[in-house]
Amino acid sequence: MDEFLKANREVWDKLAKIHHESEFYDVEGFLKGNQTLDPIEIEELPDISGKKLLHLQCHFGMDTLSLARLGADVTGVDFSSEAIDLAKTLSKTAEIDARFICSNVYDIPKVLDEQFDIVFTSGGVLVWLPDLDVWAKVISSSLKKGGIFYIREFHPFSYIFDDEDDAKELRVKYPYFQGKEPLMFEVEGSYASGDTKTGKMRNYEWNHPISEIFKVLINHGLRIDHFHEFPFTQYKALPFMIKNEKGRWVLPEKTDVLPLMFSIMATKMQ
Repeated sequence: MDEFLKANREVWDKLAKIHHESEFYDVEGFLKGNQTLDPIEIEELPDISGKKLLHLQCHFGMDTLSLARLGADVTGVDFSSEAIDLAKTLSKTAEIDARFICSNVYDIPKVLDEQFDIVFTSGGVLVWLPDLDVWAKVISSSLKKGGIFYIREFHPFSYIFDDEDDAKELRVKYPYFQGKEPLMFEVEGSYASGDTKTGKMRNYEWNHPISEIFKVLINHGLRIDHFHEFPFTQYKALPFMIKNEKGRWVLPEKTDVLPLMFSIMATKMQ
């Protein structure tokens, strides 16, 4: 398992600088005051002003710092040292107080001996985690009693379809019930900057069904407060998607019939 995580970390170390410089992430706009949180997150999160918030898999920290702009006392964690270095620099440049720690999600209890009011994660995080039971255990142990966990994520159902450049319609290619063995992908470039030359990169992913996500959260003492599904997504996940009038990526026909993103709010009960 460590070999898979090591390979994935090398990919994200390489992508961190590319993403930081991309138009997709628009760091310049962020420094001018743009909010980078998804509108769903802004609508669904409670008032976070004055709350201690832990952001899992924070990449180079723009969303973490956007949460800080809303008044939260933020800590961002990511396994990429390159991303964390960029996050720390961005925090200083933007003059926003934040703490950033380089750590694998599973090792958080070893580096953080404290609890938070909110644990937050979003946008393409779960496929990089081989074991959701340990993930949920870390979330629970990181929350105060009565604390809130929030996730806005791409729907696992959306990951089953052929996403090769020549795909022109929905065609099942990958398993929904994947199991413990990862899928291996050899990729070049990035969703954020497709023309950037990265060389071939090999990464490993795990698709986790919705039932598994619910199970592990409930098993570790969290009560599910809401579960929402959305027929649009944040980026062009499939090559034949189109952008609607609200800037969301949708299927070209019957745009509201399949789930492409979801969100969960849960409360720690014990």
